Amino acid sequence: NKNWDGSWTVATSQDARGWYAEFRIPFTTLRYTSGDSEWGFNVTRRVRHLNEEAFWSEIPREFNLYRLDFAGALQIAPPTRLSGTATPYVLGATARDYATGEAEFGRDGEIGGEAKLQITQGLTADLTVNTDFAQVEVDDAQVNLTRFPLLFPEKRPFFLENAGFFTVGGGGADLFFSRRIGIDAGTPVPIKGGGRVSGRAAGLNVGGLYIQTQGFPDIADQGRNAYGVARVAKELPGRSKIGALFTDRRSDIAGDDSQTYAVDGQLGLGDAVNVTSYLARTAAPGRTGDDVAWNVTSEVTTRAFRGNVTVQQIGEDFNPEIGFVPRRGHRYYQVFGMYNIRPNRVFRELRPHISYFTFRNTFEGRANRGFEISSRLHIDNHWEWDSGMELHTGTNWVREGLYEPFEIRGVTDDEGNSIVVPTGLYDGWEAALVFFTDQSRTLSFNSRFNWGAFLSGSKRTSSADVTFRSGDRSSATISAQYNDVELPEGDFTTLLTSLRLGYFFTPRLYLQGLVQYSDQVDRWSTNLRLGWLDTAGTGLFIVYNDVQGFDTLQGPQARSLIIKYTRQFDLFGM
Repeated sequence: NKNWDGSWTVATSQDARGWYAEFRIPFTTLRYTSGDSEWGFNVTRRVRHLNEEAFWSEIPREFNLYRLDFAGALQIAPPTRLSGTATPYVLGATARDYATGEAEFGRDGEIGGEAKLQITQGLTADLTVNTDFAQVEVDDAQVNLTRFPLLFPEKRPFFLENAGFFTVGGGGADLFFSRRIGIDAGTPVPIKGGGRVSGRAAGLNVGGLYIQTQGFPDIADQGRNAYGVARVAKELPGRSKIGALFTDRRSDIAGDDSQTYAVDGQLGLGDAVNVTSYLARTAAPGRTGDDVAWNVTSEVTTRAFRGNVTVQQIGEDFNPEIGFVPRRGHRYYQVFGMYNIRPNRVFRELRPHISYFTFRNTFEGRANRGFEISSRLHIDNHWEWDSGMELHTGTNWVREGLYEPFEIRGVTDDEGNSIVVPTGLYDGWEAALVFFTDQSRTLSFNSRFNWGAFLSGSKRTSSADVTFRSGDRSSATISAQYNDVELPEGDFTTLLTSLRLGYFFTPRLYLQGLVQYSDQVDRWSTNLRLGWLDTAGTGLFIVYNDVQGFDTLQGPQARSLIIKYTRQFDLFGM
């Protein structure tokens, strides 16, 4: 779990013999079974300028650090005492929403916090009251020219911990997606409190989550909600497991609730083959159609080849309200194959590959059943040099089927008219080119270009990131994405730009900034964060947010300044 952040510290040094890193990870920040003295352990160091990785316990080239069956063994007798910590916070904020006509800055103050209690060495309870995420970076802006919602990743620390254990799904369907809690259409919803229990008990991996959010009495259909998630899984020999998931959302508005039931499994066949699957059903008042979803994926990984095959079906009334399913009412087929070729010279690795997927309609009446919603054939090769530079040269055949007119959101033609693409089946070819340099260099470059068919016309997409690093203290990345679309229904362009800055005065004191502009929403946004860290993501945080309209006559739309201090205290066992 890359998002794990316990109470650990690290220091580095360098001398004539080389570079050193020393970590201090208290046992109280880990979960383990009482009485166990053998620990699976591995560590990797990535040497960017040589484009190489070194492992403490050797791993075959086709796998990565997350194949735990290749970990080494350490003999350590851990302590048997339990521990607990409390992390309260105090927050002061001033904000003004110009869009609502507020004449003055409002002022607010909050207190709250979290606690972590070990029930056993392998089972931990996390409690939260008046949960706040003011110090978390804002979402990266995205451009959406499709019929389907975009996925924004979770960044809030409380939900990131153990997130992988609660994950069930695949192929574009996540049965539990934590951003459904406390966020409504991008707007934060206050979290009153809740708790989570996770770890191992009776030979099972178990987890439970319960969260309550506040409602908005002055807004229709915005009542208080209670969210519950339960997860259990049994690990079996040979990288196999079986599990179950249950989610529940209940509102104080009558008839507004939803449940999801799922079972999932994984079967490992030898070292190379892995099969995963799930079967799920949802229940909600008023939904009487096909509310079942299932998925089967088989993948093979060897030194020279990697491939997978997926078949998935999602019913038109399958609606996990604490999950993320952008498309419903379809059957999905996908196949992928890639070879890894390591020449003796010039290139470090060549990765020729081919993939194909298609979505087929499973509802909308007998006439449209089996209608091709979208398909893509992708043929590509990745050219990797020893320097870390890569070039991807690909071509795509794409097809989009519209069984109803589609209005492209947030764009207009030169005369200000909305662009509506009529029903029909549209296909064609496009070229794809990706190029990036060694990301560890002082100056690095990352670019992507797609030119070719798009719906009833064509689209040219160009994007680039340029990153400058000055030692280990500062970095700056400027990014831009430009779309030039030509359709019989109208032409338009979109532009998305951002500037990301970071400066570390010390390893614990930093200043970070993110400035973004999107012409789809005609808005500039600025997020500045000053952090003075203590431990495990605690400390002093000062956050400034500013939203401006692009037209100077529009002026500011919203501004806020937040000061938050949080501190971790040991309750017992440390």
